[in-house]
Amino acid sequence: STMEETDREAVATAVQRVAGMLQRPDQLDKVEQYRRREARKKASVEARLKAAIQSQLDGVRTGLSQLHNALNDVKDIQQSLIDVNKDWRQSINTIENLKDVKDAVVQHSQLAAAVENLKNIFSVPEIVKETQDLIERGELLQAHRKLMDLECSRDNLMYEQYRMDSKNTHDMNLIHTYFGDMQKLSEELAKQLWMVVQRSLVTVRRDPTLLVSVVRIIEREEKIDRRMLDRKKQTGFIPPGRPKKWKEKMFNILERTVSTRIEGTQADTRESDKMWLVRHLEIIRKYVLDDLLVAKTLLDQCFPPHYDIFNKLLNMYHQALSTRMQELAAEDLEANEIVSLLSWVLNTYNSAEMMGNSELSPEVDVNSLNPLISQNVVDQLLSKYMSTLTSNIIGWLRKALETDKKDWIKETEPEADQDGYYQTTLPAIVFQMFEQNLQVAAQINEDLKTKVLLLCLQQMNSFLTRYKDEAQLYKEEHLKNRQYPQCYVQYMIAVINNCQTFKESIISLKRKYLKIEMEDTLSSSHTNMDATLDIIAKEGCSSLLDEVFMDLEPHLNELMTKKWLMGSNAVGTICVTVEDYFNDFAKIKKPYKKTMTMEAHWRVVVEYIRAIMLKRISFRNAEERKEGAERMIKEAEQFRFLFKKLAAGSGEDTEGLCDIIEAIAEVIKLTDPSLLYLEVSTLVSKYPDIRDDHIAALLTVRGDASRDMKQTIIETLDQGPSQPNPNYVPIFKEIAVPTLTVPKLLK
Repeated sequence: STMEETDREAVATAVQRVAGMLQRPDQLDKVEQYRRREARKKASVEARLKAAIQSQLDGVRTGLSQLHNALNDVKDIQQSLIDVNKDWRQSINTIENLKDVKDAVVQHSQLAAAVENLKNIFSVPEIVKETQDLIERGELLQAHRKLMDLECSRDNLMYEQYRMDSKNTHDMNLIHTYFGDMQKLSEELAKQLWMVVQRSLVTVRRDPTLLVSVVRIIEREEKIDRRMLDRKKQTGFIPPGRPKKWKEKMFNILERTVSTRIEGTQADTRESDKMWLVRHLEIIRKYVLDDLLVAKTLLDQCFPPHYDIFNKLLNMYHQALSTRMQELAAEDLEANEIVSLLSWVLNTYNSAEMMGNSELSPEVDVNSLNPLISQNVVDQLLSKYMSTLTSNIIGWLRKALETDKKDWIKETEPEADQDGYYQTTLPAIVFQMFEQNLQVAAQINEDLKTKVLLLCLQQMNSFLTRYKDEAQLYKEEHLKNRQYPQCYVQYMIAVINNCQTFKESIISLKRKYLKIEMEDTLSSSHTNMDATLDIIAKEGCSSLLDEVFMDLEPHLNELMTKKWLMGSNAVGTICVTVEDYFNDFAKIKKPYKKTMTMEAHWRVVVEYIRAIMLKRISFRNAEERKEGAERMIKEAEQFRFLFKKLAAGSGEDTEGLCDIIEAIAEVIKLTDPSLLYLEVSTLVSKYPDIRDDHIAALLTVRGDASRDMKQTIIETLDQGPSQPNPNYVPIFKEIAVPTLTVPKLLK
């Protein structure tokens, strides 16, 4: 039925196609043409069908024949497997009997290795001897070559033994013992190498090839070490004595050599040489610089670049120096030694004289070098220095003052400076000592210099207080016996002058060593010192004037007495004595000398007025009054002349003082008693510090005023106005008037 269906479909399709072809009447003419075309198509399709079926049939035929062959093959294999199985079962017993052969093979490989090494094994003692000779002759490269051969033989033997039976320690030890001398050779050779390394900085100048040989030997050994360690990773076996690590040992030797080199430079101790440390540090500086220059220019070329030999050495030297400096810092150093050490560590080390040397750059960069000693140690040393220095300065100042005091009692005058002013060596000694310490401190740094300056000035401050006390004691001792010391006046002048020198020296010291911005911190102590110095000078001047007035006392006592009125030469003597003293006082420096002259003038006038107020004389008549008054005026003139001469060139005006004497003389000289009140009131208006008792005493000396008259004048005066000279310095307030006492009356 399927066939029928197919037929039907074919017919239907054909009908459709024919219908399609014959749609128009003119197409009927072509029917024959269409039939022929269709017949051709049909024939072509049939031919293709036939071919397809034919090829399929061929394929099936081939497949069948192959299947047939395969079947035969499978049968053959099956038969073979049965045969093999049978054979295998029969030969199991035979295999077990082959163990002997296996053992023989192992033994054979062992013997082969032994035979291979036999010539080496038998010649070991001979090679050891040759190597020993080579080492002794210093032919290190050849010696090492032979040593390497020996080690290679031993190591191969041991390795074979290990591979065969790693547990067999007996055989291993046998080999080890047989090659025992070789170990000694290796040590002997190493000893030679280390001797060359120790002296490498010398060797490199004399015999660089020897050093190169040593480096080559070390490099060979390093290579073998690496090879052995690699083999150990793979097999677990490493020969005895490996790795030798000779490169590491070489660096250790160098490090020890450097340390010894630096420690060995201390030739002296403090006991044998005060300058031991300076010398020690200078030798270190020289050695280290020389060594590093050699290392850079020569040694560097003898080593492979990866050894980085120069930088390694540089670090070793730095480390060894650091250790040495710390040891020195821990010793009980004196102040000057601390300075030497710190100056070397902080300045010299990095300077052009050492690590900053131009020939060492650029390899050595001083900025990247670590400090030789820590800041902490530096601070400890500095504080120890400051405390030592403090006690030293106190000691030195005390000693300087003691020495100076010994001079004060000498029987020879003090020396004078180039301008003729007396002085002692004290200021020079003190400031020279300060200068030295400041220069030393400046070697270290600014900060220390400032600290030392502050310390010096602080100690100077206390020292001046002691100086003041000593000058006071000197004066007191002298007053007990005025004959002694012989040159008291001259030395007191020197003390006064020293005050001026001290002032100038303090200023110059500050100018030289103190930064401007530090000025303020010192101004108060400077003011203190100036004040103390002024007190010393002032007290010195007044004690010298005391000397003068002690000598004047008998002559002052003669003033305004009967003897004076009769014509004594007291004032002449007073003037000569003052002038004589002032010849010495010319040796006092300017500012103080000027004060001295004014003070002397003042005191002379005060003493003269005091003599009047003592009422030692009472004039009996106008004649005596006139004579006395004229004498007073003449004497005032003498004083005026004297002090003008003494003050020559200093430009001071002391005229006014003698005027007071003259004004008093006018009151005494007055002949008309009715004008007395007027004269006295003029006096009072000029010198308003005149008291009632002064006026009473004056009238008593005049000798012609009754008690009532005195009373009236005094009472009236109290209401009077005063017009003193604006420059007037009160003089009367210093002058006491004696009151009558009973003993006075009895006299």
